[in-house]
Amino acid sequence: MTVVLSPDDLAAVCRAVLERAGVLPAAASSVAGALVAAECMGIPSHGVARLPQYADQVAAGKVRGDAVPRVETPLPATVRVDAGCGFAYPALEAGLDVAAPLALRMGCAALGVTNSHHCGVAGLHVERAARQGLVALLFANTPAAMAPWGGNRASLGTNPLAFACPAPVVDASDAEGAGTASRQDAGLERDPLVMDLSLSTVARGKIVAAAREGRPIPEGWAVDAGGSPTTDARAALGGMLLPFGGAKGAALALMVELLAASLTGSNHAYEASSFLDAEGGPPRTGQCMLLVAPQAFGADFAGRAAALLGHVLGQPSTRLPGARRFELQRRAHREGVTLPWSLHQDLLRRAGRGADAT
Repeated sequence: MTVVLSPDDLAAVCRAVLERAGVLPAAASSVAGALVAAECMGIPSHGVARLPQYADQVAAGKVRGDAVPRVETPLPATVRVDAGCGFAYPALEAGLDVAAPLALRMGCAALGVTNSHHCGVAGLHVERAARQGLVALLFANTPAAMAPWGGNRASLGTNPLAFACPAPVVDASDAEGAGTASRQDAGLERDPLVMDLSLSTVARGKIVAAAREGRPIPEGWAVDAGGSPTTDARAALGGMLLPFGGAKGAALALMVELLAASLTGSNHAYEASSFLDAEGGPPRTGQCMLLVAPQAFGADFAGRAAALLGHVLGQPSTRLPGARRFELQRRAHREGVTLPWSLHQDLLRRAGRGADAT
C-alpha cells in the first residue's frame, strides 16, 4: 500500500515530526526541505525514510535539536561554521549565506563545517550555490564503511563529493541528434549542471534492501567481516563496502576525508558514530565547500561551457549528469510524492496526527 502527498504537505508533516522531537522550527524547516527534495528527485535512500532515525537521534541526544549554527569569518574569504552537533542542513545553509556573497565579491571562498551530521544529497548544497552564479565543490565525510586500499579495517567513509555550475545557454542546434530529453537539458530548462557521487561501489541502502528481501548482492560490492568477497547481503552489512574504481576510489575517499574532516577539525570516519541509529555520541563529521565566481578568471566561462556541453549533447543518447533528478522533481510537484503506507503512518504518529499518537 502506498500514499501520495504533495511535496508541501509532506514537508509540513516532516516539520511536525522534527519539532515534536525537539528540533527548533528553523532547523526543522531546513531538514524537512532537504529530505522532501531528495524524495522528489527519486533518491528515497536520502529522503523521508531517514526522518524516524533523525527523530530518534534527537530524542537520544545524539543530534542536538536546539543547536544554532555559529558562523565565523576567520579570514576574508574563509567561512567556518560550528554546527554544534545539530543537523548539517541548517549549518550548510547558514554558511553558504555568508560564503556565497564573499565568493562573488572576492572571486572565491571556502566554507568549512564542523561538529556536523549527515548532509543528505550532497548535490542539493552545490545546486544552491550554482543558482547564485557560482561554481561549487562539496566534500563530506561519513562514518567508517570502507577500508583503505590493501587494508582490513573500516577507516574511510563513503565520502560523497558533489559539483555544480550555472547552466549555460546551449543552442538546441548544437545538440542536434541528441533527442528530446537532451534538448530540454540544453537550455529549455535552465537547471544547473550537478554531479553527485559517493565513493563506494554501491550505496549501503541497496545492500540493506537486499538483506531485507533475502537477495544476494553482486560480487565486488562488499567484503565480509573477515575481508573476503561476499555475495551475502547480511554478511556484507557486517563487513565493509568496496570503493568504486579500486585503489583510485579509495584514494579519492582519503582526499575527501582530509578536506572534510582534517581541514575542518571534525571527526574522521573511524572516530564517528553511525548516522543510522541512536547509539553513541554525536558523529561530529564535517563538510568542506569551495566556491568560485566564474568571472574571476576573465574567461568566457559561459561560452566555453556551452560549447563543451553542446558538443556532448550533440552525440546520440547523451544527457547531462543530474538531468533526470530535475525531471523527476518537476513530475513530483505535478503528481505528488509516493510513500509506503507504513512509513506515512509512522510519520503521522510521530507528528502527533495519527489515531494512536501519544
